[in-house]
Amino acid sequence: SMMNDVTKFLTDNPVQYFATTGLDGRPKVRPFQFMTEHDGKLFFCTSNQKEVFKEITQSPEVEVCVSSPSFAWLRLSGKVKFYSSKELKTKIIESSPLVKSIYHDACNPQFEIFYLENCTAVIADFSGNAPRKYTLS
Repeated sequence: SMMNDVTKFLTDNPVQYFATTGLDGRPKVRPFQFMTEHDGKLFFCTSNQKEVFKEITQSPEVEVCVSSPSFAWLRLSGKVKFYSSKELKTKIIESSPLVKSIYHDACNPQFEIFYLENCTAVIADFSGNAPRKYTLS
């Protein structure tokens, strides 16, 4: 399925690049990591103490890009929507040793999870085949 294609690409290529509009109005990009798919939505997490949190609160339209070792790539674009679910936060913390080492548990007040609303995904490569485009919401 389309969601399986996208989540597999994100999981197989775990360091993605997350692009935002900075508080100064200029583009900002940093490494990020996809956390999980839930209810047809792609989830990520961050700390509400970070600059990126302020950026996505102020300008929620973002893009995520990642490439594979064979130079296929995936681009996601959408609008950040924060989500408060202790169950999903727990699932994310338990599935990621890195996240667990930072936030320890789902009740950490700094730990924020979000998904991309009105998300479009494009998977492309240098094969000459047309890019595959998906709308995920």
